[in-house]
Amino acid sequence: MTTEPCEGCGEQVTIAGGIANLWTLENDSTGGMTLEFDADGSEHFLCFDCIDGLPDDPRAEDVASLGES
Repeated sequence: MTTEPCEGCGEQVTIAGGIANLWTLENDSTGGMTLEFDADGSEHFLCFDCIDGLPDDPRAEDVASLGES
């Protein structure tokens, strides 16, 4: 299993699957996802807690403001 930092809070988030889990058959879950914004084409990897903190129609500026709080 690998990790990637959340762009909102900076926490290391687990990413399940891939070659690391191929032989172990672990059933670990991923703790976040990548959001892509059509308006500017940017992509941001966020943990589920940070995603919950975004407004209903988020923009890239909203992701940047997560780190400020």
